[in-house]
Amino acid sequence: MPKEFFSAVGRRKTAIARVRIWPGKQELTVNGKPISNYFKGETLKKIYQAPFVVTETLGQYTGSIKIAGSGLMSQADAIVHGIARALVKANSDQYKQILRDKGFITRDSRMKETRKAGQGGRARAKKQSPKR
Repeated sequence: MPKEFFSAVGRRKTAIARVRIWPGKQELTVNGKPISNYFKGETLKKIYQAPFVVTETLGQYTGSIKIAGSGLMSQADAIVHGIARALVKANSDQYKQILRDKGFITRDSRMKETRKAGQGGRARAKKQSPKR
């Protein structure tokens, strides 16, 4: 890892991504694995590459990401949030407005609704009442 890097934290639901990026040509790593092995499939690839595509920096930055919590989609969104914030630190005046317009810098605050006591197993489920 180089001496100068740009770090940021991205979040989505309960996923937390700690992102460090620096100029380079290698592939990003997630929890020690190449990102293409961690996120398989074209849909997830488009999601995590989006901040680089929008800012036209695809292939110019490499980095390491540590992520924990939630599922794959939320982890991908947390990585996007973290990468966008790190890119703003790398070149604020050029990238900030572009990334803000696309909504990558804004934290998606939607969380799972908490379940209520005395009801069925889920947040809004009601117990079935007997007819007679």
